Amino acid sequence: MKLKGAVALVTGANRGLGKAFTQALLSAGVKKVYGGARDPKSISVPGVIPVQLDVTKPEQVQAAAKALGDVNLVINNAGIFPGSTLASEDFFALARESMETNYFGCVAVTKAFAPILAANGGGALVNVLSVAAWTSVPGYLPYGPSKAAALMFTTAIREELKAQGTQVTAILAGPIDTEMVADLDLPIPKTNPDTLARIVVEGIEAGKQEILTDDFAKMIKGQLGVELPLFGK
Repeated sequence: MKLKGAVALVTGANRGLGKAFTQALLSAGVKKVYGGARDPKSISVPGVIPVQLDVTKPEQVQAAAKALGDVNLVINNAGIFPGSTLASEDFFALARESMETNYFGCVAVTKAFAPILAANGGGALVNVLSVAAWTSVPGYLPYGPSKAAALMFTTAIREELKAQGTQVTAILAGPIDTEMVADLDLPIPKTNPDTLARIVVEGIEAGKQEILTDDFAKMIKGQLGVELPLFGK
């Protein structure tokens, strides 16, 4: 997909990777960038159009789809990274919250905007996933299963949306240097979000179905089918 002149929606666009996406898209020549956030006032990048969008609220997803009929690129970036273990008293609550945001939120936005993408020539759908879909993050048990579900969903809809000319891209990333994982102490480097956003923008334009954004993601992908170590161990 050519980005020059495109119209994009980025969910979770107020900080971290989402904010980096909006900046990278504008630099790539995207004509209009909508930034979805629970609090539209938190959108701070000049030129980005704030949109109230909590992906866990169906009425807000539908309202965004009704208002943004010119979109031909959707980046499902909104997500949470709760820390919990099976023994934690709040495990079920956080597991449900993770699925509602990281999986069902992605599904809801995709379902709402797929007809819009079709009407605008197909465009592209980009789902921001994680290597945690393949291997575990100790102490953050709810996260991986929600991303694994989102990865399976992305794979499942690729052929369906291909019929309408929509490019479906999965972003598989290792740890990113954002506020969301600021407290996560790892023996591997975290990728700068601006660097990652540029890699993704280049991959979208190249028509890639899967973008492995860093060496760690490539290493994990290369070991699929063998016994993997715990992420971070």
